[in-house]
Amino acid sequence: MLERKASTIMLAIFAILGIGISVSYFQGFGDQPLLQTAAIHAHTARSVIFNAPYNLVQRVVGIRQQSDMDKYIATERAIARAGVLTNIGPDGKKASGAHAGVVVASPSTSDPDYFYTWTRDSALVFKMLVDEYLYNGETSLKSHIDDYVAAQQILQRVSNPSGNYQNGGLGEPKFHVNLTAFTDPWGRPQRDGPALRATTLIAYGKSLIKSDRSYVKQTIWPVVKADLRYVADYWNKTGFDLWEEVSSRSFFTTAVQHRALREGSAFASAIGETADLQQYNEQADNALCFLQSYWNPDQGYMTSNTGGSRSGIDANSVLASIHTFDPPAGCDSITFQPCSDKALSSLKVYVDSFRSVYPINSGIPENVAVATGRYKEDVYYGGNPWYLTTFAVTEQLYNSVIVWKRQKYLEITPISLSFFKQLMPDAKIGRYDASTDVFTTVLSAVTHFADSFILVNAKYTPTDGSLAEQYNRTTGLPESAKDLTWSYASAITAFKARDGFVPASWGAAGLKVRTGSDGQCVANPGPTSWVDFRIKVDVNANEHVFLAGSVEELMSWNADEAVALSRDDASTWSVNVKVPADTMIQYKYIRKDSAGKVTWEADPNHQTLSPVEGESTVVTDNWQG
Repeated sequence: MLERKASTIMLAIFAILGIGISVSYFQGFGDQPLLQTAAIHAHTARSVIFNAPYNLVQRVVGIRQQSDMDKYIATERAIARAGVLTNIGPDGKKASGAHAGVVVASPSTSDPDYFYTWTRDSALVFKMLVDEYLYNGETSLKSHIDDYVAAQQILQRVSNPSGNYQNGGLGEPKFHVNLTAFTDPWGRPQRDGPALRATTLIAYGKSLIKSDRSYVKQTIWPVVKADLRYVADYWNKTGFDLWEEVSSRSFFTTAVQHRALREGSAFASAIGETADLQQYNEQADNALCFLQSYWNPDQGYMTSNTGGSRSGIDANSVLASIHTFDPPAGCDSITFQPCSDKALSSLKVYVDSFRSVYPINSGIPENVAVATGRYKEDVYYGGNPWYLTTFAVTEQLYNSVIVWKRQKYLEITPISLSFFKQLMPDAKIGRYDASTDVFTTVLSAVTHFADSFILVNAKYTPTDGSLAEQYNRTTGLPESAKDLTWSYASAITAFKARDGFVPASWGAAGLKVRTGSDGQCVANPGPTSWVDFRIKVDVNANEHVFLAGSVEELMSWNADEAVALSRDDASTWSVNVKVPADTMIQYKYIRKDSAGKVTWEADPNHQTLSPVEGESTVVTDNWQG
């Protein structure tokens, strides 16, 4: 009670003096409406951007928040590290039965069952561990990393529903933890995994070029080369997004594929593997050009998926920004660096989309952190905030501060103005050098804004420090898979960003968008072949037969745009389709009547391996169901 009265009096004095205070600095005081209301009025009464007393006020009111922050990070960092290692085979306490070097997504085996290993999640987790090994001197992690390399050698060659080592199998998203194929229906392929794995192995491989070149060339390079081949061939093909729900092109996927091709080219050159450099470089240019097409200039955000029926406002874009962070590139918007105007604008749109969605965010002003999730339309487990997405916001903000400090200036553009105005209403377009009060004020405000997102997660972290996948949108209690390895990894990378960790460059600095002679991005059709699809089925007089499937040429399962077949005779329909060569394709036939009724075949999906480049084949099916 005394603290409440004293704090309210303090705010009143500040308000009388005309000193603006952001409500975010009072999160450490808990849910105190009078404090928040007083701070809001003070903030409204006088803008803070050009106020010299601002830093003094910030130091006074931020003491408790800073203390809470330091305590949480000191405790949670150790818990998160242990949480990651306990989910890695073969010795992790919660990874029983997992092959050496295999990351178990979560020890949860029911509601939901996440006791599998995902290529994407594993690569992101091990990228964090590689950085800990290289930059923090965590030498005990080397054996885990070597186990991961060996496990990926095996995993790449496991035949699976997406194909095999030579024809698309690297796009398979998940496997059993004993490195056998998962064959149940799933959202496949997912094309971000090979790119992320290449990035992780390249980071490790670069550190060993001088000390163990033979291991790099004989063990690491073959895995990386296969992943780069896959990325170069398939980067502009549709696939399921990182949430495994929408089959289209995905901003996150394209961004990490572009990065993999850039650093893959440099890595190959460094170890004398130059045969495919031209392909890597050409497709990197093409991917970078295509990356620009996701930007929505009218709404000021990156449209995360080109398909699906959602808004496209998605954590996908935040994750893309932090996982393609390259400090020497500065605030480059072409590669969507964290402090670029497009990335900051997109971040604000993303965060704001959750302010009215989750009850736990109710009534929180726009200059104060809130819990964030995957996307506002989410319904999985009721559609809740995720620890890893909220940590991702924190990480992007800290990364921005890192770059502004390194380059000793920041810019506010028409695109990013709304981001800065939420924190400082009097923010104006311009360049501000490190010697200016504005620069100091902005860095302080953004740092505290970033801190407050950590405090949001801290508020909803159980007392034992465990991090599930989600926390309930109404109660804040943990939801879905327990001890999610990616959640723990995201906490560690967010804390490292707060510490000012500067990752190695991957070559984003100075890149230019290159187009074809017509001014358009150059497509990458990749190798193609022909499949003549034929189906025997009796239909009604007002019905027609269509085809949809897992590749873009079969409309990525979109019934509305399915490929029409022609009637050959009374009961046979056919269509000849150019498809990606040497690729495992899943598909189904559809019947549509004149009234618009759509009837799909029964499960399971049909499946065929398309011919090698330039060849053709015929597949004949009977209607199922």
